[in-house]
Order: sequence, then structure tokens, then C-alpha cells
Amino acid sequence: MASFLLSGIDPGPLQALFDLDAAGLAAHGAARRVADSERGFPCRVSLRDAAVGEELLLLPYWHQPAASPYRASGPVFIRRDAVPARLAIDEVPPYVARRLISLRAYDHDDCIVAAEVMDGTQVAGWLHAQLDDHSVAYVHLHNARYGCYFCRADRVD
Repeated sequence: MASFLLSGIDPGPLQALFDLDAAGLAAHGAARRVADSERGFPCRVSLRDAAVGEELLLLPYWHQPAASPYRASGPVFIRRDAVPARLAIDEVPPYVARRLISLRAYDHDDCIVAAEVMDGTQVAGWLHAQLDDHSVAYVHLHNARYGCYFCRADRVD
């Protein structure tokens, strides 16, 4: 059974956007937000929901930048000064487990070879099964309801 590791996006190139005013953010297609509930503001860096009162940016992100027919971007939240998630192998955090998740498995040519929608509590089993197939290079997880990119799963040998 193949193991996996979930990872968020690199905050490095994005954190400087927090220093911009509203007009500067708008020029990047981004907007500042403050979390006003415990759910609804999932940070794609730390792979956890922002706490009430935390500052975030909502911005477009190329989650699939590959030169393939599946090249894609979409909106993501990032928290100010977010630290990248450090998850254990095969760990599915509450950020994923408590949502309906769309999974998209990609091959080495960055094309989708399998996809499924399921309760987040079932994600680990699907990832194990897909990553057992070495034609699957990686998997993207998305919020099934809003379609937003959540994180990436890679095989751990």
C-alpha cells in the first residue's frame, strides 16, 4: 500500500502581497479578508482553517501550472505569516476530513487519469489505492462544493 504526504502551497512568493493596499491587491486579482467564522476560510499554506479575526488574502493561484490540457488556476485563501503544514505521512487533517472533497489523480504528463468525490474521512483510502498505481504521479484535492484547490498528495516511498 502506497503512503502519501499532503502539502500546501509555498507562501514565499505570496506573503509580500499582504503589504499592498486594496488597489495594489486588486491589480493582482486579490482581496483582503478577515475570518468571521471558524469555517469557510481554509488556508492553503497551513492546511487549517483560519481562526476568527485572522487576516487572509483571497487570490488566484495556478494550482496546475503544467503545460497540459488540465492547466488551471482558482481562488485560494492564505493566512498572513502562514507556516507550511508539516503533516505526518498518511495524515489527513481536519481541514480535509470535515469537507466533501474532489480528488483528481494526474499522470506523469499532468493529465487526469482518475477522479472521485467523497467525504473527507474517506480520502486516505482512495489516495492509498491510487498511489499504488505508479502511472499516477500525484493527486490534487479540491473542495467539491466550491471547486477550490485545497492541497496536493504525493507518493512517499
